[in-house]
Amino acid sequence: CFFNIRERRCLECCIKCLGGIPYPSLIATILLYAGVALFCGCGHEALTGTVTILQDYFEVVRSPVDSLDVFTMIDIIKYVIYGIASAFFVYGILLMVEGFFTSGAIKDLYGDFKITTCGRCVSAWFIMLTYIFMLAWLGVTAFTSIPVFIYFNIWNICQNTTVLEGATLCLDPRQYGIVPIAEARTMCTGSEKFYRMCESNELDMTFHLFICALAGAGAAVIAMIHYLMVLSANWAYVKDACRMQKYEDIKSKEEQELHDIHSTRSKERLNAYT
Repeated sequence: CFFNIRERRCLECCIKCLGGIPYPSLIATILLYAGVALFCGCGHEALTGTVTILQDYFEVVRSPVDSLDVFTMIDIIKYVIYGIASAFFVYGILLMVEGFFTSGAIKDLYGDFKITTCGRCVSAWFIMLTYIFMLAWLGVTAFTSIPVFIYFNIWNICQNTTVLEGATLCLDPRQYGIVPIAEARTMCTGSEKFYRMCESNELDMTFHLFICALAGAGAAVIAMIHYLMVLSANWAYVKDACRMQKYEDIKSKEEQELHDIHSTRSKERLNAYT
């Protein structure tokens, strides 16, 4: 019997703990981490593959002086990826903590925990910040689609080399601003380098890694939209709860005043009777 009571209490405690978890925020956090991890990991490796393709097949060399060439830009983007991974890991934890506190504020409105003005300001700040991050991820998604489009064209030409016999198509990195105009790094379909590039694993792997990075950026956008819906709903609940709290405070104050008036009149009647 003692073990049954203990197990029942343990089960009730587990149910209470599970009931306090903000599941919408948890789902959005998992989606955000998955999207950021996919974008950062695949994007980093895709950029490394791009460097290999430029050096081995297009014979693009790194500038010996400190100038802003394509390799320097790729290094800068890699550092940006490191910063994105760290920043959104922390931001996901903050949003998850905010979800816990908001759920606790709604559920324990009439307990020891009270909703403060600072808490409402923090919720509004998270809504504004999440909206800005959503717009930023939309820009990242649009930017990531550019290399996907470029690699799709190259991959499509490689897949249709037998159909293109007799036709000469050339790939010129100067069209995309990768190399300066004065440097001619053109590679045509009939050259040996072109066939070696098409048969190599770098092109196929880099193309699919950029696709995965694009999917990760899209997942991050969906996570930001999910966060916006959760934060907006929590903000509406907190706002209604604050109004209810003020109503209950005014109501209890009026009841106390009526009780004091009734007590005063009773005392006056008793004194008048004596």
